[in-house]
Amino acid sequence: MSNDGGLSRFQQRMRAIPLAVREAAQPAIIKSAEETAAVMRSLAPEDTGALKESIEVTAPGQATPPYSQPGGSRVSGPLESVITVGNTDVRYPHLVEYGTSDTPAHPFFWPGFRLNRKRATNRIKRAIGKAVRDHWGK
Repeated sequence: MSNDGGLSRFQQRMRAIPLAVREAAQPAIIKSAEETAAVMRSLAPEDTGALKESIEVTAPGQATPPYSQPGGSRVSGPLESVITVGNTDVRYPHLVEYGTSDTPAHPFFWPGFRLNRKRATNRIKRAIGKAVRDHWGK
């Protein structure tokens, strides 16, 4: 076997990084989504509590509830957690978020997302960076 100067070892390590990064990023993604959903719940109006209870985090590879906002029912990807609001009983979250001609808007979904975006992004970047550093020398 000829000496390739470590190229084959380097290529092997590079192929191993994406799997390690995916595995390391998932807990950070889920934790960030849970924190963001908690902020959204704290901002949501509490008339009956049904709206707050309908805010859910869907883990990677799982299906979102039917009639959820934004986007309705779908399956989340392998590296995404989806935060939805609404279900078969609560079909009015968009009316609360944006208001109607009769009622003023009471934003809770997008402000909650914007309040937690930087923290979530930093947590995920740290998890990815740590996974790359941990698997670089192997």
